[in-house]
Amino acid sequence: MKNVIFTLVFMCANYLMAQNGINSTEKVSPPEKVAFTFEREYPGKMPIWALEYVGDDNDEIRYEAKFNYDPATKALAVYDNLGNLKALEKQIPLSQLPPKAQAYLKKNYPVKSIREIAVVVDDKGKTTYEVGVEKNAKFYDVVFDKNGGFDVIIEKN
Repeated sequence: MKNVIFTLVFMCANYLMAQNGINSTEKVSPPEKVAFTFEREYPGKMPIWALEYVGDDNDEIRYEAKFNYDPATKALAVYDNLGNLKALEKQIPLSQLPPKAQAYLKKNYPVKSIREIAVVVDDKGKTTYEVGVEKNAKFYDVVFDKNGGFDVIIEKN
């Protein structure tokens, strides 16, 4: 009986220890290909790396490098595990949004609800603008196309 109880406790403990896998908030070291590509594209920049699982089944790995693009601009570069740049997101001021996007935001959201604004360029060269807004205690990304036309709103909670 002691052996059975000991075995059950041992198995439960192993199961609980296995639950401490890598999550997106932990700092990680990317593969050499990813680090090399980042250093080549952004020499002298000091990134903070994170790991994110994406895809329909969370079966694709993405490495996210947060860094200061310049002293006043924060950026996020996203790479796949082969070192291919999948997206670059840079913070921008409201004044750099296309006029159509500014008009949409002014009409639908108070200025104090806007939390962050970024321009995103994906691996296909497609440019979009993402504006993080807070409304009714929920956080949303309002996405605009390259001309400032409204595209979609995504709840981020």
